[in-house]
Amino acid sequence: MDPTGQKYFTIIDYVIFALLLVASMAIGLYYAFTGGRQSTTQEFLYADRSMKCLPLSLSLMATFQSAVAIIGTPAEVYANGTQYWFIGCSYILGLLIPAHIFIPLFYRLHLTSVYQYLELRFCKAVRICGTVTFIFQMVIYMGVGIYTPALALNAVTGFHLWGAVLATGLVCTLYTALGGLKAVVWTDVFQTVVMFTGQLAVIIVGIHQAGGLSDAWVKVRDGGRISGIDLNPDPTVRHTFWTLGVGGVFLMLSLYGVNQAQVQRYLSSRTEREAIMSCYMVLPCLQVALMLSCLMGLVMYACYGNNSPLEQQYITSKDQMMLYFVMDMLQNFPGLPGLFVACLFSASLSTISSAFNSLATVTMVDLIKPHYSMTEARATLLSKILALSYGIICVAMAYVVHLMNSSVLQAALSIFGMVGGPLLGLFCLGIFFPCANSIGAVIGLAAGLIMSFWVGIGGFLSRMPSSVQVLPLNSTNTVPAVSGNITVIDAARPVGLNGLYSLSYMWYSALNSSTVVLIGLLISFMTGPTKGDDVASGTVYPVMRTAQSLVHKLVKPSACCTSPPEHTQIDDHKEINGNVTEDAGTEEETETFLPSNAVSPVEHETSV
Repeated sequence: MDPTGQKYFTIIDYVIFALLLVASMAIGLYYAFTGGRQSTTQEFLYADRSMKCLPLSLSLMATFQSAVAIIGTPAEVYANGTQYWFIGCSYILGLLIPAHIFIPLFYRLHLTSVYQYLELRFCKAVRICGTVTFIFQMVIYMGVGIYTPALALNAVTGFHLWGAVLATGLVCTLYTALGGLKAVVWTDVFQTVVMFTGQLAVIIVGIHQAGGLSDAWVKVRDGGRISGIDLNPDPTVRHTFWTLGVGGVFLMLSLYGVNQAQVQRYLSSRTEREAIMSCYMVLPCLQVALMLSCLMGLVMYACYGNNSPLEQQYITSKDQMMLYFVMDMLQNFPGLPGLFVACLFSASLSTISSAFNSLATVTMVDLIKPHYSMTEARATLLSKILALSYGIICVAMAYVVHLMNSSVLQAALSIFGMVGGPLLGLFCLGIFFPCANSIGAVIGLAAGLIMSFWVGIGGFLSRMPSSVQVLPLNSTNTVPAVSGNITVIDAARPVGLNGLYSLSYMWYSALNSSTVVLIGLLISFMTGPTKGDDVASGTVYPVMRTAQSLVHKLVKPSACCTSPPEHTQIDDHKEINGNVTEDAGTEEETETFLPSNAVSPVEHETSV
């Protein structure tokens, strides 16, 4: 093994990486000069509501399958075993709830920006607060998302750092600004195929290098990397079944329930049914992506064992392990390192392009359109300029990240997760609690953000003195890494503020969203709760009515001779799927949750 740890690309690798960028750019140009030529804001931001569920589901998956996850998950599995795999359990509820609650509600309101809902339910001030919070969240993550894989690639292969940043940033900006949402979705589909192909190639070749499937299995099993279910209820333990399977549900809801990048895709579907189906189809896609990432970590352990390249000082960060493994083990297979790098940057492109498009949408719809009237052509041009501007900001943020040290980089990554929880709480406050008012919403959001940054940054700072030296030893030097960590926790369990700061990051979304809801309800009752007549039609989900209907379905079969069950099932099916029927919704339901054939409160707005 080369003691310097430096590996190099071949000509074939460079060609494969370049083909990824050329193909992505070609898709953007195709949609820029075909169809409606992106001449309206409906087409540019909304894809003319013409997308089908299959490409949408792949795009939904690719949006948050970032390069950070592709290089981070294998490193996590290599160091601590397959416990992280249990996060797949959270995908079930994390996608079922959006499919049956958030998507029907947002789709029937005919929104363009998800933050329009906040104005309908509360007031314009709440809408602006939500929009500004989202912009802050995505702008920070854009720089991190494009810089992290480029930095890892540069450290391992010597690939020019700013060449990679500028190439991906420029290509992503151009195809997003020219091709609109259609180009973003279809490049996501292409990039998903590249991601899966690259990961699968690494796994197959890695197993061969480890001596075959049976030998690889024996090595990871004897190395203690096959984890059982850890039912430890301690919320300070980083990864257990509860932190991953339950805490992960709140994280999934913040990503797939109320995030503009995802909601914008739901709303671009041809029908509400296809939007729901796309959410269902994300589940197997995410499970496959998780499986491939975890298998790469196991294959990496089967090849290296406890002789970690990080421990041998061939690399300087866990984030470089996956790329080092690819360059080390696949160097005799020309083109495969280039394929994996294409896989890595495909994840980066899909995430960043989604950020550009969603940021352009909320800026146009929430901040510009309500204050300035303009023609359709001018609004479309301005939307494209906004997408281009956010691309430039992305590259600028990458340079800001470059000026930070690694610890601040980790803090920036945490901020992305910390902001999602309060936004989830804000939407849940409006959707599930008719009594909540706008004052409670604003103060609740502020309290959630304060709690989020207090716990997140406070916990990060409190761990800095000891964790910098201890974590590499626990994660790479010992075979029973999980049991070693548990021993330390039992010996010195954190109490007081240290206990709060030691909370697992997987509980951040749950803690912060709960804070928003509780504080929001408390302030609402103190300042006068919203009356039922003052709640805009279609902005509240009928929780009690739905629960009664579910209980009725569960109890109904026991009364087998009373009434034919077929009639009730047909009625429920019609209501869930939003088909236009005479009994699509009762008068009481119409006051809280719009049936599919109702007139949206936002239809009086322009098409922008």
